Amino acid sequence: MRGRVASSSPMFFAIDLEERIRPDHPLRPIRRIVDRILGDMTADFDAAYADVGRPGVPPERLLKLMLLQALYGVSSEAKLFDRLDTDLVFRWFCGMDPAEPVPAATAFTHNRDRLIKHKLAEKFFTAVTKLAIDTGKVSTEHFSVDGTLIESHGSIKSFVPNATADAAQARKQHCGGDDQDHDKGPGGTGGFKSRNPEQDFHGQKRSNATHRSVTDPEAKLYRKGDGQPAKLSHMGHLLVDNRSGIIVGMKLSEANGFAERETALELVDTLKTTHGISARTVGADAGYDAGAFLRELEDRGATPHVAPSRERRPGGRRGPKKADRPKLAARLRNFRRKLRDRGYAISQRKRKKVEEPFGWLKSHALLSKARLVGRKRIQQQWHIAAAGLTLVRLRNLMAA
Repeated sequence: MRGRVASSSPMFFAIDLEERIRPDHPLRPIRRIVDRILGDMTADFDAAYADVGRPGVPPERLLKLMLLQALYGVSSEAKLFDRLDTDLVFRWFCGMDPAEPVPAATAFTHNRDRLIKHKLAEKFFTAVTKLAIDTGKVSTEHFSVDGTLIESHGSIKSFVPNATADAAQARKQHCGGDDQDHDKGPGGTGGFKSRNPEQDFHGQKRSNATHRSVTDPEAKLYRKGDGQPAKLSHMGHLLVDNRSGIIVGMKLSEANGFAERETALELVDTLKTTHGISARTVGADAGYDAGAFLRELEDRGATPHVAPSRERRPGGRRGPKKADRPKLAARLRNFRRKLRDRGYAISQRKRKKVEEPFGWLKSHALLSKARLVGRKRIQQQWHIAAAGLTLVRLRNLMAA
C-alpha cells in the first residue's frame, strides 16, 4: 500500500536525544571524556566570570563548540552555529535539548578574549594530554618535534612600510575602527574607493625590519625554504610521542629562523614542569642541527636524534673558533649517533609521525590559514584542535 505524506504535523514532539544518537556513535566516548575534564575545570570557569549579572553562554558549551568545529572541519563560526541549530548530534554533544534556542554567532566574539585571558583552551589541552599520559598510551621517553608555517589572515597587500602602518593605525583609532576616509564615499570628493586595489610590488625591497602588516602586525614575512614563496605567517610547533603519535606539546610563535629550535626547548621544558616527564630522546629534522640547540638538549638530559644538515664544517679550513668548539662537538656527537646508534635510526623513522598531526590540523581542521587575527587567538584554536585529535586517537587506542 502506498504511503501518504501527512498534510499537517503535530504540535508537540517527544524526542529523547540519547535514543536518537546510535550507541556506537564515535562521539559518545569523546563526550564522556570531555564532560569529565570540563567538570574538573569548574573552578577555572568560576574564576573567569563574575558572580552577578546576566548569565552568558556556558564556557563548557563554547569549548565543546570549538571542539566540534575542529572534529567536523567547519570552516566558519557562522556555519558552526547554523549546524548547531539543525544537527541533533551537535545539540546532544553540547548538552542542549531540541527546543533550546541557539546563541548568536557573536558569542565567540564576546567571550574569546575572556577564554584567552584565563587560558581555558590551554588548560583543556593540558588536561586531555594528562589523561592520555595517565592511561599509559604515551611512551614518556621518546619524542619528536617539528614546526610548520601558518598563513596569516592578513593579505600580502597589507604588508606596508612601518610609517604607513603607523599612519593607518592612527587613522583607524581616530575614525573609531574604520580606516577608510569618510569624505570619499558617495557624495564626497573622492568617488568610489576600492577596498582591494591593485598593487604592484615589482622592484620593491620589503623586509620585516622595514615593513609590517596593517591587518596582522604579529605576522612576519617568511619562506619555509629556497624556491618557496614568502608569505605573511606564524609558526606552529608540536612535540609528539614517538610510540602513539599523540601530541604532548603545542605552541605558536613568531615566524623566524630561530623559532623552531627555541620553541622546541620550551616544549621540552613544559613537558617536564607540567607532566613531570623528562624526554630521553628528541628526534628532529635537519633544521634543528645547530650546536647551541643540541647542547641545550643534552644539558636537559635528552639525547638529540637530529638529522645532520649539509652545512660545511664551522670555522672553514682553519677549524672552528674557540667559542664555537663546544657547539661543533655537540654536532659531531649527533653525527656519530647516526653512524653507531641503533636508536637514532628508530627515532628518525618514528619522527615522521609528527607530520600526521600537522596534516590533520591543517587539512581536516582547516587551520593551514588563520581564520583570526592575533597569535593568541590562533593558538587558542590550535589548542582545541590538538586536544580534539588527541581525543580521537585516545578513543581509538582504548577501543583497540
